[in-house]
Amino acid sequence: MTEYRKTAEAVAALTPEEFYVTQKSGTERPGTGKYLNNKEPGIYVDIVSGEPLFASSDKYESGCGWPSFTKPIEPANVSELRDASLGMVRIEVRSAGGDSHLGHVFDDGPRDRGGLRYCINSASLRFVHRDEMEVQGYGAYLNQVEEVA
Repeated sequence: MTEYRKTAEAVAALTPEEFYVTQKSGTERPGTGKYLNNKEPGIYVDIVSGEPLFASSDKYESGCGWPSFTKPIEPANVSELRDASLGMVRIEVRSAGGDSHLGHVFDDGPRDRGGLRYCINSASLRFVHRDEMEVQGYGAYLNQVEEVA
């Protein structure tokens, strides 16, 4: 079993925005994330630790300005914490092994798919295309990604 964790080398390789989002619990501007409109098949992993987080088959257009997912690909890889910052109570989503801030989860997602909306910053993610998943060590998740048309 792969151990996913934060390393000094991975943190040092982050861009300033990636560092701000993942290490300082920041948020990228809505509508600016590189994965917002990505419709390619694959999985999204923590940019710091590489742990698998979300599948493209669970991604949907929520209109919120950030990539949205109905559920994590591996629930144990996602931690949910109470966040009372900014004068409101929300549920923060962090990667379990890398402790990267990912975004927040809300209960206004598609009812027919569980009702959750994982609102995630692109800056916290790295996309692994379906064609690269096996080579990059994510072959076990191929059954959770839609076929290439």
